[in-house]
Amino acid sequence: MTGEIYRERLDVIRGRMEEASEGRYPLPRILAVTKTHPVEVIFPLLEAGIVDIGENRVQEIRDKYPALCENFHFHMIGRLQTNKVKYIITKVCLIHSVDRMELADEIRRQALKKECVVPVLLQVSPCGEEQKGGCGMDEVEGMLRALGRMEGLQVRGLMAVMPNTEDTDFLDGLFRGMRLCFERMRDLGIPGVRMEELSMGMSHDYPLAARHGATMVRIGSALLGQRNYTVPVN
Repeated sequence: MTGEIYRERLDVIRGRMEEASEGRYPLPRILAVTKTHPVEVIFPLLEAGIVDIGENRVQEIRDKYPALCENFHFHMIGRLQTNKVKYIITKVCLIHSVDRMELADEIRRQALKKECVVPVLLQVSPCGEEQKGGCGMDEVEGMLRALGRMEGLQVRGLMAVMPNTEDTDFLDGLFRGMRLCFERMRDLGIPGVRMEELSMGMSHDYPLAARHGATMVRIGSALLGQRNYTVPVN
C-alpha cells in the first residue's frame, strides 16, 4: 500500500462527508482503524497526513507501539478489560470505550500510579447492543457526572458504535439521537467534563456520521482496503 493510494481514498471519503454534511458541521477528523494491519501497511498513512490510528486489541497496541509511537497517536477503540489497562495507560492518547464504572476506576487507579491524566470518551449504546458495549442513553448524564469527579481521567466526550445494517433511515435516527445527546450533555456544563469529541461512524456509515456532526470517524476498510463501501445518503 502506498501513500498515493491512501490519498486517493481519503479524497473519496472526504468528498462523501462534504456532500453529506452540506456545510452544517466541520468535517470530522479521520481516525485510521489499523487493527490486523502490519506496521509496513500503516507507515504510508503518514504520506497522506494521517497520524491518528485506532486499535481494538491491547496486544496489537503493545506489539506496534515501539515501531510507530514516534510518528502516530494511538487510540484504544475496542472493549477494554480492566486487567489490561496497565499495559496501555501511557501508550494511548485517548480511550474511546469507557462504558462502565469498574473500567473507569481501574483507569483512575493506573493513572494515579503513573502520575498521568488519561483522556477518555464515554461509550454509549444508542440501541442497546450488549455485545458492543456502551451505557444506555438514560445512563449518560449520571455516568458523565461520576466520571467528571474521578482523578486521573479527563472526559472529552462521547463515542458510539452503530449497528451494521443497510437501513439508512434507522441509522440516520441513531446518529441524530447521538448528536442531540452530545449537545444536551455539553449544554449541562457538567464539572470535570469537556464535551469536545463525538466519535461515531465507520467505513459503512461515515457519511451519516458527518451529516450529524461527528467530530471523529473511525475508518478501516474504506481506507486500508479489504472492503470499500459506504452507506448512501438519502
